[in-house]
Amino acid sequence: MKNGLEDVIAAETQLSDVDGEAGRLIIRGVSLDHLVADCSYEGVAALLLDGLIEKSFDQAQLRAWLANARTRVFHNVKAADAVLLTLPPVDAMRALIARLPDGEDLDTALSLLAAPAVFLPAILSLQRGERPIAPDASLPQAADILRMLTGQLPSKEQTAALDAYLVTISDHGLNASTFASRVIASTQAGLTSSVLAALSALKGPLHGGAPGPVLDMLDAVGTAENAGQWLGEALDRGERLMGFGHRIYRVRDPRADALKGALKPLISTGQVDPARGALAQAVEAAALAILKARKPNRPLDVNVEFYTALLLEALGFPREAFTGVFAIGRTVGWLAHAREQALDGRLIRPRSVYVGPLPAAA
Repeated sequence: MKNGLEDVIAAETQLSDVDGEAGRLIIRGVSLDHLVADCSYEGVAALLLDGLIEKSFDQAQLRAWLANARTRVFHNVKAADAVLLTLPPVDAMRALIARLPDGEDLDTALSLLAAPAVFLPAILSLQRGERPIAPDASLPQAADILRMLTGQLPSKEQTAALDAYLVTISDHGLNASTFASRVIASTQAGLTSSVLAALSALKGPLHGGAPGPVLDMLDAVGTAENAGQWLGEALDRGERLMGFGHRIYRVRDPRADALKGALKPLISTGQVDPARGALAQAVEAAALAILKARKPNRPLDVNVEFYTALLLEALGFPREAFTGVFAIGRTVGWLAHAREQALDGRLIRPRSVYVGPLPAAA
């Protein structure tokens, strides 16, 4: 028995491989660095879903179907009443996703890929007291998300940065939310049920809810010159440095480098505050030095949260929406795993070890 199922093999998958020792992520036979360099969100979605839905399709077909699906699901936004809008964005988004049919077919999968991309910008607009912006079926998913968020067509650098983010976090082995998706799929419930279970797991602060506090840390540090002292005092108080360390990776998280690279065009074209970028670099360098000195036997390097926070902030997402943006990218992985489990797996039913009291002897 291993508490937390550490190192327990629970599934065979053709979808992704996380090599924590080498710091490598492979998605459907393609390394992350090649995917980010060559692939759009629609491309990685087509790669992950290939062979798992009843139709075969390519990236161009998926882009067209997904654009139509965004238009189709937008009518659900009208169900966002005053009570729903008092919820955190990820909870409001989950409530709207629950309105979708719970099928297993391509239309259901497309609706679920489109829904968080449409619902999150709409919820943010409504919470600001503004009218939500309808999708534009002529745009790819990343560009349309940013247009619905800001009301303006994004720059090519902004679109590329969000595309890189969505590709980078599309799938990542048998993490907590993906395992939740597979558990639900193993019962032969529908894809919507699997996505809702996964989203509920994702919102936990130990899983997908951590990028926002990275910005809180940067705000508290304030200046590059203050980084070393602030971080040292935080460790003295027993606090965790947000954006550093990972359950699986023993070396640097490859997704951190992918997102750091995605930020560079925004920085070089003046679309990111240069002071913010300099502060982040100083905090990264200071944190790595302090962690190496104080915890030499623990491999603590930059993880995906650190540059996720900086990238999403640069694109205009409020920090309370970061978990929802994560869900936009990860839903395709949840769907692929759910379909793989439904097609090839069994009902997931582990056993537990009873450690409670025994009944009194007669």
